Amino acid sequence: MDAVLDGIKVLDLTRVLAGPWATMTLGDLGAEVWKIEQPGAGDDTRGWMPPSVEGISTYYLGANRNKKSLAIDMGTAEGREIIVELARKSDILVENFRPASLRKFKLTYEDLKAINPRLIVCSISGYGRGHAQEDRPGYDFIIQAESGFMAITGEHDGEPMRLGVAFIDLVTGMNAVQAVLAALYMRERTGEGQWLDIGLNDSALFFLANIASGHLNTGKDPGRYGNAHPSIVPYQIFACIGGRIAIAVGNDEQFRRFCRALGMPHLSEDPRYATNRKRTEHRETLLPLLEQHFAGLNLTDVLADLRAAGVPAGDVRSVGQALTSDIAELRQSVVSVPAPTIGSFRSVRSPLRMSASPLREPTPPPAVGEHTDAVLAEHLQLDPEQIARLRAAGAIG
Repeated sequence: MDAVLDGIKVLDLTRVLAGPWATMTLGDLGAEVWKIEQPGAGDDTRGWMPPSVEGISTYYLGANRNKKSLAIDMGTAEGREIIVELARKSDILVENFRPASLRKFKLTYEDLKAINPRLIVCSISGYGRGHAQEDRPGYDFIIQAESGFMAITGEHDGEPMRLGVAFIDLVTGMNAVQAVLAALYMRERTGEGQWLDIGLNDSALFFLANIASGHLNTGKDPGRYGNAHPSIVPYQIFACIGGRIAIAVGNDEQFRRFCRALGMPHLSEDPRYATNRKRTEHRETLLPLLEQHFAGLNLTDVLADLRAAGVPAGDVRSVGQALTSDIAELRQSVVSVPAPTIGSFRSVRSPLRMSASPLREPTPPPAVGEHTDAVLAEHLQLDPEQIARLRAAGAIG
């Protein structure tokens, strides 16, 4: 069975995370991805260490599987012409340049549309295009601060905190993939490509979800609750003997089962705690009782009791424990393939599972320019002498 995007060609003019995450997903789905990198240095993340393995940044490894790397200097006339010819052969072009750079290289959507009317161009930026701030550089950390996410993350009396991964970059990449797939579907109807304008700030505000809805419809700014939840109680971490447990009691029936499993049925009969609304109003008295009780319970035992009762509960794991957990093994979440530079390349399997369209088995992230000659020969029909002349002129690496 073919992968769902088998035969689709993606010209990847992105670097760092949001764009590479999008093009990696397209590669997982079967597209052929041509990653364009500056000769020599390549993607910025190649230098983001530690951690590294055999001198290769694991940050880079984490967002660049299933791609072919072409080292092309777009600052040269010959290099730009190669990009134009590859765009002519492509179905999708993903870029995260500043608009001024696109105009300089004559690679705006209007320029590209004239070259290839079927081309879908996805522009990823910090704040979107077509306004006075379109040239502002977009960094996940800054947008976590500006979007309100840091204001709702962290302990109640502590400092605002960022999430431990650049999740706004990642969700922006996911949004880009959704838009690209929708545009491919539309192209089947119209025969025409289109321009996709995907912004990190837009993604962040949309990702506020119920928090945004709460403010927009009440005018109230939410605070920070640490690991607790503003609207659900109990919904947090408790310390036990042997570790910490995460509890998410989503409704009143679950709370009754929760109390019975803990040997505290009287709590669910108490009018102060009988409904979720009441529990949120009286969290200051309920939570200390639960904290004291959990402190005397063994983590393994209480987890088993709560799961048997159908109460959502889990232990707080390290990253290593999560990647080797029973569910990770059942879902074969970690995949490993041979890699000449590091022995084996291990990564997390794509979460997209489709019965009739299997995803591509991962190929290791490429070295800078690893596929330049092969792609130019196959898709632009350049012979070895032409490629040698381009390399001598500094257009390719």
